[in-house]
Amino acid sequence: MKQTETTWDKLLQIKTTGRDDSHADQYHHPYEPTPYSVLERLANKGFIGKRDVVLDYGCGKGRVDFFLSYQTKARTIGIEYDERIYQSAVNNQKTAVSRSRTEFVPANAETYAVPTDVSRCYFFNPFSVEILHKVIARIMESYYENPREILLFFYYPADAYISYLMTVDGLEFFDEIACGDLFAGNDPRERIVIFRLG
Repeated sequence: MKQTETTWDKLLQIKTTGRDDSHADQYHHPYEPTPYSVLERLANKGFIGKRDVVLDYGCGKGRVDFFLSYQTKARTIGIEYDERIYQSAVNNQKTAVSRSRTEFVPANAETYAVPTDVSRCYFFNPFSVEILHKVIARIMESYYENPREILLFFYYPADAYISYLMTVDGLEFFDEIACGDLFAGNDPRERIVIFRLG
């Protein structure tokens, strides 16, 4: 597993390994990159293509953005509230092989106006369910401004996330990508749950 992490970082010419919880609190969760094995599985499912714009919530050092823009040719936007970690994403962008299709924005997710061309959103438990409520409202605003299909990907989702998402009008459960076989321990949360808007 460790081998895959460093191999992909080298290939993409970025540095995204390690965990950082220096600015974590009850609303903002620690930086922890999505494992590359999970991202490979997501990219290979065909839900994201070169016409898509992917919005990565709590992008951290930009791993999801660089990987998906490289593998699927989609354009990616990463938003990050922690200025120091955001700076790591910007530094990675200077060397990344897919830098021309990625952009990073220092922003709070709950106040960020979702661009009207965003068609995919990615979450790896970046914040509390209270913030998620506000984020979904922002995504809805963008959708009503420009109706289109938007897929929302939730990796390793908290039960509170799923319970809330099941109650949102207009949002429907769409699919699930099992990832439990990629890791030891048979953790039922090792999956990507996909919801669809539009």
